[in-house]
Amino acid sequence: MTTPSTAPARKHFSMIRGFHLADAFTLGNAACGVGAVFLAMAFMASHSLAQFLWAAALAPAAFIFDVLDGRIARWRQTQSALGRELDSLADVISFGVAPAALGFAAGLNGGWDCVILIYFVGCGVSRLARYNVTAEALSAGADKVKYFEGTPIPTSVVLVGVLAYAAWQGSIGGALWGGAWAVGPWQLHPLVLLFALSGTLMISKTLRIPKF
Repeated sequence: MTTPSTAPARKHFSMIRGFHLADAFTLGNAACGVGAVFLAMAFMASHSLAQFLWAAALAPAAFIFDVLDGRIARWRQTQSALGRELDSLADVISFGVAPAALGFAAGLNGGWDCVILIYFVGCGVSRLARYNVTAEALSAGADKVKYFEGTPIPTSVVLVGVLAYAAWQGSIGGALWGGAWAVGPWQLHPLVLLFALSGTLMISKTLRIPKF
């Protein structure tokens, strides 16, 4: 009579031991995004221009962390599924939620504005999910993906730059460029259409951008 073989013990997943240097930079990216959201909320309470501009400044800081984490991972050959998921979650905060929060704080708070801002964040989440699913196929055995399908979510830094410039010019709140339109039961600020365009370009299947 043979004794059934016992299954090998499942190795415990240690979050701390599973982290690499690149992941620390990824968390720096996420921290910038969360800081931008907090500052946007603080601006709505205080109307301090400095808080709004500091919130906007965290977007390029998050972008720098985002660039560095990928380069460090390739340099140290420590790319992993955990790192890829961390990167996507951090990008959702810094380049999806944070720009939308800044837009809302800047005065894009009409009913239609909120719908479009939610659409923008949803497009960013969908864009990152699609990238994670298709990255292996798109890389075709190479070390990295050769091109992006749709614009990368960090391009929303441009939107933050527009909002920062508007704030610097005193053109936020009731003085937003383009004013406000009454469309049915809600208001629409034309400036929010930039978020609609950005989100739509993110989820484009036909737009292919080489990755350098």
